[in-house]
Amino acid sequence: MPPDEEWEEHLCRRLMETRGRGSRLNIIIVSEGALDRHGKPITSDLIKDLVSKRLGYDTRTTILGHLQRGGTPSAFDRILASRMGVEAVMALLEATPETPACVVSLSGNMAVRLPLMECVQVTKDVTVAMAEGRYEDAIKLRGKSFENNWNTYKLLAHVHLPDTKSNINIGIMNVGAPCAGMNAAVRSAVRIGIIQGHQMFAVHDGFEGLAQGLIEPINWASVGGWTGKGGSMLGTKRILPGDMVEDISLNIAKFNIHGLVIIGGFEAFSGGLELVKAREKYEELCIPMVVIPATVSNNVPGSDFSIGADSALNTITATCDRIKQSAAGTKRRVFIIETMGGYCGYLATMAALSSGADAAYIYEDHFSIHDLEMNVLHLVEKMKTTVKRGLILRNEKCNSNYTTDFIFNLYSEEGKGVFDCRKNILGHMQQGGSPTPFDRNFGTKIGAKSVLWLTEKLKECYRHGRIFANTPDSACVLGMKKRSLMFQSLDELKEQTDFEHRIPKSQWWLKLRPILKILAKYNIPLDMSEKAAMEHIVKKRGLV
Repeated sequence: MPPDEEWEEHLCRRLMETRGRGSRLNIIIVSEGALDRHGKPITSDLIKDLVSKRLGYDTRTTILGHLQRGGTPSAFDRILASRMGVEAVMALLEATPETPACVVSLSGNMAVRLPLMECVQVTKDVTVAMAEGRYEDAIKLRGKSFENNWNTYKLLAHVHLPDTKSNINIGIMNVGAPCAGMNAAVRSAVRIGIIQGHQMFAVHDGFEGLAQGLIEPINWASVGGWTGKGGSMLGTKRILPGDMVEDISLNIAKFNIHGLVIIGGFEAFSGGLELVKAREKYEELCIPMVVIPATVSNNVPGSDFSIGADSALNTITATCDRIKQSAAGTKRRVFIIETMGGYCGYLATMAALSSGADAAYIYEDHFSIHDLEMNVLHLVEKMKTTVKRGLILRNEKCNSNYTTDFIFNLYSEEGKGVFDCRKNILGHMQQGGSPTPFDRNFGTKIGAKSVLWLTEKLKECYRHGRIFANTPDSACVLGMKKRSLMFQSLDELKEQTDFEHRIPKSQWWLKLRPILKILAKYNIPLDMSEKAAMEHIVKKRGLV
């Protein structure tokens, strides 16, 4: 998408506007193949000369080059590679002489096979569209995800603030434990709201802050630089509305809030349900609400992914790498690592896949002393090979009796004379740190989409000079389901939720668990249930 004519003037104007708002620096990212509308290359040196001469700004050029190719792969890349490798082998096993050649790809959270020649043709079509100046078509040919990313970027970057206000007030808040990426979602929601002409309000300290009136206007500059910041800049608490519902309704009326964006984990989901139920008694709560899943546990119903889970997963994976590296000069050592996640085993399972663990114990996949014994025997056999290290991950609430200490003691006892054990409890380091690019982008996209949805919903709910929303579809979770972002009613999601253990009743990533044993190369006999599971995987492609 080459820039419009007179892009130089537009660029300089934007730089001056951001400096006028108090920004002390600007970053301009240039693709190596960037062109203008006449096919002339736009290089970093060209832009440097433009900015230096026309604006007099001190400018530096950095060409990243092959730095972008190197480095340790992220958890996402490792898991993606494993899934695509498995899918490629399954494609070969299932192929017949008539089966066309395919490309293994990822669509949403699903590994898919696409016809090779169709993919080649689409690539050629992009080249033709570019040559003919059909840039909008070229964007669409790159795929829906690419197009959505581009449109979100344009919304946030090519700012044209409205001359008139919409008279709509939207509150935005964080609920539950802090996680990386929350601030990116807040920034995106605030700025999209301002672009729409709305007045945006920051609610500090979750539902408690909403009940206490800790509410203030938040503007464009207030959220500057928030994308890369971890934690919660608004402040967040795990407290649910409970007895504070009346105070919450009074403050919603006092600050004239017409819509609410709730960013958080399972508490955000549960708290949203409480507010919906309270609509029967408090008319002030009859406003559109949207819950954005943001938690390291990835346990919010209605979404396959939550903001913050990727950052936590990268932290665990990097830690596992370092722990394994610490034993590089030590033979026959097994590490037992406890991860967070409550009753949800997402972190333990995915971290096990990305770090090459030998086993991952989680609540959703019940295990017995027989399974523990089988894992120990596997490690005994493994120590006879050239790889003389083991890695076991345990979700913090996988079993109340088989604790981390119990498993450590069991492995230590059974491994005497063969291997020794060390244990590590990662704790809150999994919640901290800067958000990964995935969480920044996911938070930005989902934050923008939530406010755009609220804008349309508020138009629908405007009756007789006021907002009144009391239908199930006026309070939703915005989540990623398979291949797209979807709005799902909070009320409908109740049936899909295990409230006792704070997890969805159905979780897509459980189908990936059999890959763990395959990649760990278990050579000991399997029991019948495991044999059946393996056969099911091979025959039905259930693992991807």
